[in-house]
Amino acid sequence: MTRPTVCWFRRDLRLDDHPALAAAAGAGGPVLALYVLDPALLGPAGPPRRRFLAAALGALQELTGAQVAVVAGDPARVVPAVAAAVGAEAVFVTADFGPYGRRRDEAVAAALAADGRRLEPVDTPYAVAPGTLRTGGGTPFQVFTPFHMAWQAHGWDAPTPAPAVTWLAPEAAGQPLVRPTSITAGPDDTVGTGGTEPHWIPATAGPEAALDQLDAFLAGPVHRYKDCRDFPAEPGTSRLSVHLRWGTIHPRQILARLGPEPGPQAFARQLAWREFYADVLYGRPETARAAYQPKMAAMELDDGPEADRRFHAWAEGRTGYPFVDAGMRELAATGWMHNRVRLVTASFLVKDLHIDWTRGARWFMRHLVDGDLANNNHGWQWVAGTGTDAAPYFRIFNPVSQAQRFDPDGSYVRRWVPELVGVADRYIHRPWDDPKGMPLGYPYPVVEHDAERKEALRRYEAITTATRA
Repeated sequence: MTRPTVCWFRRDLRLDDHPALAAAAGAGGPVLALYVLDPALLGPAGPPRRRFLAAALGALQELTGAQVAVVAGDPARVVPAVAAAVGAEAVFVTADFGPYGRRRDEAVAAALAADGRRLEPVDTPYAVAPGTLRTGGGTPFQVFTPFHMAWQAHGWDAPTPAPAVTWLAPEAAGQPLVRPTSITAGPDDTVGTGGTEPHWIPATAGPEAALDQLDAFLAGPVHRYKDCRDFPAEPGTSRLSVHLRWGTIHPRQILARLGPEPGPQAFARQLAWREFYADVLYGRPETARAAYQPKMAAMELDDGPEADRRFHAWAEGRTGYPFVDAGMRELAATGWMHNRVRLVTASFLVKDLHIDWTRGARWFMRHLVDGDLANNNHGWQWVAGTGTDAAPYFRIFNPVSQAQRFDPDGSYVRRWVPELVGVADRYIHRPWDDPKGMPLGYPYPVVEHDAERKEALRRYEAITTATRA
C-alpha cells in the first residue's frame, strides 16, 4: 500500500491549479491536508488579515469536506510531528521565496531530514518564480521595464484543474486541532470606524469567491482598466489583490483569461509589478527593512514627540488634506486602500512629514488585508525614493493636485470624510479656501505642502552632496 503524504497549505488556499497538491496526490496514497498557524506570521497580522485567513480556511474546509488539519505552533516542530504521525515520507509545499519563509523552510527541511523524511517544494505563488529571470549580464533586474519584457518573453504554464485526492482525516495529524474561527480572537479585532461593510468579509473569501471576482472584473472593468484604474471613486480595479495574497487564486488563472486588448494588458502589467518586487526581495532580502539604495540610509528624518503627533494624525486620517485622510480612513474601515491613494498617502508621510518609510510600511502591513511584504515594502521604497527607481526622490505627490486629477468631483473624499459632505466641488480638496469657513470638526493642514516639498528636496540634496564629496 502506498504511504500517505502531507500537503502543507500556505499561501495557496485553493484546490484548482495547485501543483503541490497534485504532486502529493500523484504519489498514490492518501493525503493529509495541513495548515500551520505560525505565531511568527499570525502575531504581526492585524485583524483584517486574521479575519480573511479564518474565512479562507473555512472555505477550504468546505471544498475538502472538512479535511484540513489546522494546527498551531512552530512549523519546524509541527510539520515533522505530523509527517511522523501519518507515516509520510514526503511533505509537499508551494515554495516560499520571502526572507522568513526561506529560513522557516530550511529549518523544516532539516528537521524532516533528521527523521528520514523530506520537504518537497513544488511550484510558486507567482507566474514566474523569483530568481528565474536575469539580465544579459546574469544579474537580477533592478529596473521594472526590462524585467517586464523578460517576464512576458518567458511566459508561464497553463492553469491545471484540481486533482483527485483521497484525504486523510485531520485527526490523523496527531496534534491538537484549531477551529479557523478562533484565529480572529483578540482585543484588537475591530473592523474600524468607517461605518461600512468591509469588502473582506467572510463571504468574499475562498477560491470560489476569487473566481467570481475575476469573472466580474473581466465582464466589464478590465476593458476600462487602463483609463479608470487611478480613480478611486470608480469601480475600476480588480479587487483581486487579497486573493493573490492568500493564494485563493493563482496569477496563472488570471493571465490565462486576459486578452491582448489595452485594458487587459495594462492589468497584466500590474501583475508583473507584483512579481518584480518579489524578485527584488528574493535577490536582496535585507531590503524588506533597509533601503535598497544604501546612500538613502543617511536621509535626515524626523522623530520625537512632534513627529509622533503628525504620524498619528496621518494614521487617523486627520492631516487636513482630504485625499490623504480619505485613504487612511478607508484603510481603517475596510482593510484596503485604492492603489493611487496608497501612493499619495505614502508620499505624504515620507516627503511632507519626513517620517521613515519603514514606519508607514509597518502600519500598512498591520492594517491591510492584502498586506504582502515584497509588494508593500518595495512599493513604499518606490515612493520614498530609496528603492529600485533610477531617479526617484524628485517624485513628490502633491496631495491637492492628485486629488483634483483623480477625484475631480470629490466623490471619493465625501465617501470617507463625512465632515466635507456639504463642501462645494470647487473647495472639496482645499476646504481651507472655502469662504464659508472650514467645516466643523475637520482639521486644518498639519503642514504646508509647498514648504515641505522644498524641505524634502533640501534633505535629498544634502545626502547627494555628501555622497559626491
